[in-house]
Order: sequence, then structure tokens, then C-alpha cells
Amino acid sequence: MREVRTLASWVLALFLTAMFLWIADQSLFPPEGRNVVFPLLAERSEYYLFEPTGRYVVSLLEVVAALLILVPPTRRAGAMLAILISAGAVGLHLSPWLGMEVPVSTSELAGGPGATDGGQLFYLSLGLLVASLLLFFIHPGRDGSARSRGYF
Repeated sequence: MREVRTLASWVLALFLTAMFLWIADQSLFPPEGRNVVFPLLAERSEYYLFEPTGRYVVSLLEVVAALLILVPPTRRAGAMLAILISAGAVGLHLSPWLGMEVPVSTSELAGGPGATDGGQLFYLSLGLLVASLLLFFIHPGRDGSARSRGYF
């Protein structure tokens, strides 16, 4: 059973690491006109620290989470950080500031045609939250028990 948990932990860890690094790359170096989430949050909430400060902070936290998840002794801490990041993303998608469907480019923010992503970012955030929760509970402790590591 421990081998299955270890294998599942590695699969989830590699998936989450790749996804968080990809998302951080897209946030830090967005293609022209594709940086939509943080400007939309800044505009609708009137908290103008979302763009660019919030974008940089969240991207940095995503990189830190990815690195912590990649190293087995720090995997649970990385999974907890990933849970917090993903839960924040899901919460913002459920708020009136962002919504479940996000415009696909900045031209829609300026009043252009209303093309949206169809909820893809919301479902990605939800999937990352579930994967992070699974990793937190599946990753075996030193002796196979989470209780011995002081997490419960």
C-alpha cells in the first residue's frame, strides 16, 4: 500500500509542479493582450494592487509551491500552500469581481465582443484544488503515517 501512495504522490506532485510553473510563467510573462484576470480584478474590485503587485506575489507563491511540492520532505508544506492558492482562485472565481467565465483578452475588458473562456480557468482552479488536497492526504509520512509528522 505504501508503494501505491508513493507513486500517487509522485504523479500528483509532478502534475502540480508542472501546472503551477506554467501558470506562473503565464502570469509573469503574459502574451500580448492575454493578461486578463488581474486587471479585471483590479477594475471590478477597485483594489488596484491586484495589477501588477498581486500578479507578481501570486506568481511567486506559485513558484515556491511548485518547488516545495517537488521535494519529498517539503511536499506536504507545498501542498498546503497550493491548497491556499487554489482555494483563493476558486473563491475569486465565485465572487462578483471575477466570475466563473473570464474574458479571453483585454479587448473584451474595453467593451469589445463578449468572448469568454467558458469557465476553463475556474475548472482548472477547482482541479488544482482537488489535486492539492489529494496530495496533502496521500503523501506518505516517514513511517507511512501522517500522524507521526504532526499534521493531525
